Amino acid sequence: MDATALRALQAPIKDKYRTAPDAAVITLKARGTLDDSKIACKVETGRAIAEAGLHPATGGSGAELCSGDMLLEALVACAGVTLKAVATALEIPLRSGTVSAEGDLDFRGTLGVDKEAPVGFRSIRLFFELDTDAPEDKLAQLLKLTERYCVVFQTLNHKPELSVATTTV
Repeated sequence: MDATALRALQAPIKDKYRTAPDAAVITLKARGTLDDSKIACKVETGRAIAEAGLHPATGGSGAELCSGDMLLEALVACAGVTLKAVATALEIPLRSGTVSAEGDLDFRGTLGVDKEAPVGFRSIRLFFELDTDAPEDKLAQLLKLTERYCVVFQTLNHKPELSVATTTV
């Protein structure tokens, strides 16, 4: 896809959102089913069922997906798609590229070993390795706009309002 095709694809959507801002507010959903025989949760991804379980550092076997890995994978996927879209829109040629993310966790917090240890990632790093001849100023713009428009990055960067509820069946 080139910049012209991308603009043509997105123009009517952008126009709709300008005239009807409420139409741009979409609720995304995720759903999982608790496994009744082990500490795991089967998550419906839209394409398949992903089974998440305990990380080996918390007693898991490693056979199931780690939710922390899934969070980083979501960041990589979103950042990669966003970078590609921005590069296309700005007509920055990319021959190839890789996106990677890594994050640091202190499992003492998750396991309740140390109440002072944080639960969750204490830092996350996102890397892009790009094969391009684009000048540094274009790459800086590409990175800035990718960061600005990547939904997962911005969600992590600016904590959303969160709530938790339970119901019984």
